[in-house]
Amino acid sequence: MGAKTETPRERYRAQVRAEIKKHAWEQIATAGASALSLNAIAKQMGVSGPALYRYYAGRDELITELIKDGYRSLADRMHAAADEGADVRALARTIRGWALEDPHRYFLLYGTPVPGYHAPDETTVISQEIMAVLLDTCVREPWAPAAEEPEVPFAAHLRDHRAWAQGHPAPPAVLHRALSLWVRVQGVLSLELAGQFAGMGFDTDAFFEAEMADAVK
Repeated sequence: MGAKTETPRERYRAQVRAEIKKHAWEQIATAGASALSLNAIAKQMGVSGPALYRYYAGRDELITELIKDGYRSLADRMHAAADEGADVRALARTIRGWALEDPHRYFLLYGTPVPGYHAPDETTVISQEIMAVLLDTCVREPWAPAAEEPEVPFAAHLRDHRAWAQGHPAPPAVLHRALSLWVRVQGVLSLELAGQFAGMGFDTDAFFEAEMADAVK
């Protein structure tokens, strides 16, 4: 059977939802996610507030959709890099490039939680996919310890606490290295995108590369 053809009504609904999200990202860029307002978006679109609630039940549903879109775009970028044979340092560069393209999108996913918003479980599924790409790549690295090698002290407990890794079969030492790398990437990016490096007089590209080299040596 061929793919289902969308009806004109379905196409129109998809277009309106896309326009709503476009205005939502503009609001986030201007005033932050905590100030997101469907009524303000409705005013920009020239429709009534209740009209928009036919497309999104409320602010939280819209935020969830934006978060899922953000995770999906990063996951797709990482999958593409991994398919081209990227090592973990190349994956780190991929994450940084994605973040620099749209800092507001990055901070919606990895920044301060939006007050009053509680992300449903569905938003974590794609984020786990992102970590799986990183773990799969770490396992193939020449520095990856074999399962029978001694575990580093912190990694020992990860054997029984793999919720963040969704049961990935990597040895605990690899899980520890991947988690450490992920934390360092996010730490550098959070400071860089928040402007904390401004005026410090160093090359942020070179600093990022040095941090990643140190993380996998």
